[in-house]
Amino acid sequence: MPRLPLGPLSSTARRDESFQRRVRAASKYLTVSIPENRNNGDEELYSNKIGNFTKGLHHNNVGEVDINDYQRLLDALQSGSPTAFENLPLGCGAGSRKFVNPQAGLAFDTEGFDSQLLEIGPAPAFASDEEGAEIVENYWMALLRDVPFEDYAGNAMAANAASELNSLSQFTGPRDPTTQMVEPKTLFRGLTPGDLIGPYLSQFLIKPVPFGTQGWEQTMTTVQAKCDFVTDPSTFISIQNGCQPSESLTYVPTPVHIRNGRDLSQWVHIDVLFQAYFNACLILLNNDINNNPVNGGIGGKLDPSNPYLLSQTQQGFATFGPPGIITMLCEVATRALKAVWFQKWFVHRRLRPEAYAGYLHFTKTGAASFPVNAQALNSQAAAEVNTKYGSYLLPLVFPEGSPIHPAYGAGHATVAGACVTMLKALFDEEQVISNPEFVGRSGNRQPWVGPGLKVGDELNKLASNVAMGRNLAGVHWRTDATASLRLGEQIAIGVLRDHKLMYNETFGGYQLTTFGGTKMTILAGH
Repeated sequence: MPRLPLGPLSSTARRDESFQRRVRAASKYLTVSIPENRNNGDEELYSNKIGNFTKGLHHNNVGEVDINDYQRLLDALQSGSPTAFENLPLGCGAGSRKFVNPQAGLAFDTEGFDSQLLEIGPAPAFASDEEGAEIVENYWMALLRDVPFEDYAGNAMAANAASELNSLSQFTGPRDPTTQMVEPKTLFRGLTPGDLIGPYLSQFLIKPVPFGTQGWEQTMTTVQAKCDFVTDPSTFISIQNGCQPSESLTYVPTPVHIRNGRDLSQWVHIDVLFQAYFNACLILLNNDINNNPVNGGIGGKLDPSNPYLLSQTQQGFATFGPPGIITMLCEVATRALKAVWFQKWFVHRRLRPEAYAGYLHFTKTGAASFPVNAQALNSQAAAEVNTKYGSYLLPLVFPEGSPIHPAYGAGHATVAGACVTMLKALFDEEQVISNPEFVGRSGNRQPWVGPGLKVGDELNKLASNVAMGRNLAGVHWRTDATASLRLGEQIAIGVLRDHKLMYNETFGGYQLTTFGGTKMTILAGH
């Protein structure tokens, strides 16, 4: 007779305990308050639906959606019927770009929060000063796309951008902590702790990436400078109808490190969605058997809460070690997407910046009259765009413009929030990164001298870089980024709570600093 497996539990007891732990994890979510999931009211306020996402449906010559088309979209969302989604009207017929995965917002999950148990607050309303300020920032982002991030401080157009953003009543971007003003050096940065310290780019987008015995420089194939799209009205209407673009990107043959807004825009155009954080994890993890960095790693330290740091006889592997850490990082991405896709399609349905700029253009040129915010309508940024491109349409990095799904929240930013929260829970946030660097105007890595850059701050900055990269491309708003980082953070916290319940090790709980700067310990079911 073969012996039964060793261990503290019999096979039957183990099966029963496994079931009970899953029940305990799931039961904690029965006490979670049901969120209100309120939107900004634009859908009810405007009968022509100008405040909402309508791309991919039929539009008239000033960008207004066919109301019957829009109602069919709402009916499909309300019913959840796969057949109703298959019968949605396409603005360009059989050759149209397709709606991106609305049914993802109806998917369930078996770990962490259900996708519909979390919320983000209402987006700024169409006519509000905050929405006006955000489109002004988008215009300035377009105008400054080809200026290296590290040249902002001495650039005249960057100075004009900072001056106008300071003049707006509801601009919510970061300000210099000393002057309390938007400065050229603070332009287009995020709001997390550490975002204003050091170079614009996170060290985790600059440092070489080790990959076992292999590795690579973080150079990329970028696109031609001074080449923007969807700046004439006829192309704009075609793109809003969901037609395939007639133009295409021109690539630059020599790979470079990310230097400017255009490079970062292209990076987030075709990235693997958790790519930036996987790379960061490899940069932190790749130490040799004596814990010395190899192949480009930085000698990342594990979080002080890791139970194996004090063990005299064991080290982590499948739990609390490199393989376990890497898989934990990646597994939150799909959960983040389900949560934000519910917000996009079923709650907010926020229009994309390109559509708002279309309404501004047609109002400014007298073709129509839409309730566009006055500060945006009369902004220097819009006037500069019109001078340069011959229209007030938002110049886009991508020929197709935005994806065919609503703006709020942002998929990239939600995944960024979830993955970076995982990394902050698993690594020592207080570790100072040795030999920091920045990317010069030539696209090469160069030594950077300044205050010490901590792992936690640079992870926060990494999340902001990716989130704001989509804004720099013209396809998202600032609040898409900031609200979605917090949503992703909550997704990761839920998964970490469930993980805590499953370990055999004596473990006090994950420790991390939130995007808002609060230090917390994550315990099972709390």
